[in-house]
Amino acid sequence: MSIEAFHFILFALAVFRITHLIIYDKITEFIRRVFIEFEEEVDEDGSLETFLIIADKGWKKWMGELFSCHWCMGIWVSFFLWGGHSLLPNVFSIVIFVFAAAGIASILDSIVLKWL
Repeated sequence: MSIEAFHFILFALAVFRITHLIIYDKITEFIRRVFIEFEEEVDEDGSLETFLIIADKGWKKWMGELFSCHWCMGIWVSFFLWGGHSLLPNVFSIVIFVFAAAGIASILDSIVLKWL
């Protein structure tokens, strides 16, 4: 199996962006809420802190752990993209390319926000 560095970087950026979408982005919060409860508290200095509460047992615990860990989710997203690309290369090439571009955009946005 030979993979070019450019394709690997595209793949890695797509995995990064999809994982971030699933774990952190507001738009997918409705999915996470099935497995994770969010509790907000105001601390002594008035800052709002959010705590994740994961189920104690069963499949909801497993899924809650998965949906709260970007390292874990990244592995599963990698498997999904790799398998999808193996089965439907034309479709998944587009998915990988689009999410890689979105990944670069999010990294650049973070850099620009730090400078401002």
